Amino acid sequence: MTDLGPVAWPPAPIKTERLVLREPEARDRAAFIELLASSEVHTYLGGPRSRDELEREMPEVPGQWPGSFVVELDGSMIGQILLRRATEQHRPAAVGKTDLGYLFLPRAWGFGYAAEACAAALDWLTGALPGEPVVLATQTANVASMRLAAKLGFTEVERFEAWGAEQWLGMRSPVTPSD
Repeated sequence: MTDLGPVAWPPAPIKTERLVLREPEARDRAAFIELLASSEVHTYLGGPRSRDELEREMPEVPGQWPGSFVVELDGSMIGQILLRRATEQHRPAAVGKTDLGYLFLPRAWGFGYAAEACAAALDWLTGALPGEPVVLATQTANVASMRLAAKLGFTEVERFEAWGAEQWLGMRSPVTPSD
């Protein structure tokens, strides 16, 4: 479920110092396939999907739904940010809150792009839905994702076992705009 409630979609592209967060386009299809077929990207996400299957099933414009941002660097997609309403598939503590997800191509790792893009998406969400709590789940073994969660201000709500590994659920308290 990707319902973000009363948020107008798509928003104008969000520009950071180095990146653009924008709605997916047909030109992103090859990068989406690379992202979803990457064994490195999916180490902590249950494994990659088959490239052949993705080629057959991927729509012309992939990832086109409210809450799905392409992260672009120098005109090319390097990742995706997902903001979606957590449902009963998620942990009970997460249900009804906005869930932050992100995937980046391995060549974009280690440069701070994920932190920059996630912070921009969270800033946008704060403007669009003031007071909205946000959750993030990751495997505890994913050290880079755990560091990013802390850097973005997420604090641990619980740890749980799922998909054969220990998972971590964090929450970012709503940011209240100052007067």
